[in-house]
Amino acid sequence: MRVSFYTLGCKVNQNETGALAQLFEASGYTVVETGEAADVYVVNSCTVTNFGDQKSRKWLRRQKREHPGAVTVLTGCYPQAFPEEAAAIAEADVVTGSGNRHAILQAVQQVLDGTAERVVDIRPHQKGEKFEELPMDRFAEHTRAFVKVEDGCNRRCAYCVIPRARGPVRSRAESSILDELHRLVQAGYREVVLTAISLPSYGTDTGTGLAELVEHAAAVPGIDRIRLGSLDPDMLTDEDIRRLAAVPQLCPQFHLSLQSGCDKTLRAMRRPYTTAQYTEVVRKLREAFGADELSLTTDVIVGFPGETEEDFEKSMEFVTGQRFLKVHVFPYSRRSGTPAYDFPDQIPEHEKEARSRRMSEAVEAVRAEEAAAMQGRKAEVLLETPLSATLFTGYTKQYLPVAVTAPGHKSGDIVTVTLGEWDGQRSKAVAETPDA
Repeated sequence: MRVSFYTLGCKVNQNETGALAQLFEASGYTVVETGEAADVYVVNSCTVTNFGDQKSRKWLRRQKREHPGAVTVLTGCYPQAFPEEAAAIAEADVVTGSGNRHAILQAVQQVLDGTAERVVDIRPHQKGEKFEELPMDRFAEHTRAFVKVEDGCNRRCAYCVIPRARGPVRSRAESSILDELHRLVQAGYREVVLTAISLPSYGTDTGTGLAELVEHAAAVPGIDRIRLGSLDPDMLTDEDIRRLAAVPQLCPQFHLSLQSGCDKTLRAMRRPYTTAQYTEVVRKLREAFGADELSLTTDVIVGFPGETEEDFEKSMEFVTGQRFLKVHVFPYSRRSGTPAYDFPDQIPEHEKEARSRRMSEAVEAVRAEEAAAMQGRKAEVLLETPLSATLFTGYTKQYLPVAVTAPGHKSGDIVTVTLGEWDGQRSKAVAETPDA
């Protein structure tokens, strides 16, 4: 039997698709690439925007049209957040949510063997429910492993449907995480990324915390690098920063969620911090890790309801002033099921797109300046995708993308380089020889 997966959304979704693939393989299935003929087609959905829902429905319709005898599965955040709407999608033979992923195999088998014509099993999240363990021992990137440590979010930002899709905060047992890290080291991984729906919430339900987890992860022999997923600035305490800065394996790169550089817009978004508080957290991070060592990345939404031209200009001034190495810019996407959907003063699409272009141009100029400022510095690069026998792409600890000439090396090696010119996408570099 053959199974094909289509994944939408974040790294957590990609991680979970990988785990589902391993579950299917353990039951005798062969995982094939999208576009190949299969007996089962699974879409792991994202529901952050209405467009994500549309993509899931379109993909299901196409698979059912081109492969009418196959079993089609809709799983993930879309059916969890909007169960009645998802259950009504006739092209999906199996519909499940973002929990109880292990049940998908049984549901698929019921449809395959004819004991059920269709299975809809969307279980509501419950207060006090436990983190669902899923196997994950290998990754598409091959050189960097993503380890899911938490699920759910207790916040209620005005634009976000994720708490509805993912439920309350649930932390994974530390023993389980450490066991997985040991297996990943045995599989050859040297860098791990701790991912979550709300990473700084890790341990708030179990009496531990993210800093403690990082300290214990760093003690696993063979883990050379640890990266963190997205963090909310108000949830990073002074004690967290102090402890994290003392972990040499932790890469000094923080994806510090922002969303807007305008206080008025932040209040409308129901974000629990101000730009002044954000700036103070950044100052503490730079002080703890070293201004030249630390790099920051973030996300910014433009065109939120009620954002005036003056508000946008304030946001752009703040964002460029923080000197982020990378900014993901998103035009606000009106999402049904969120408070902001009904907010007055919705911004026209053409204006949101125009602001997105302006913000993107501004932050890319800063990115180029920050990358140029690193020229001439020594850095350690994890070699990832080979472009030729001697040329690799990779990233520094600061998450600067680099094209490295490294004769005699292979993907997964960590090499020392002197950073060269920024070409608009990557810095160029040559790996040092052992006697250099």
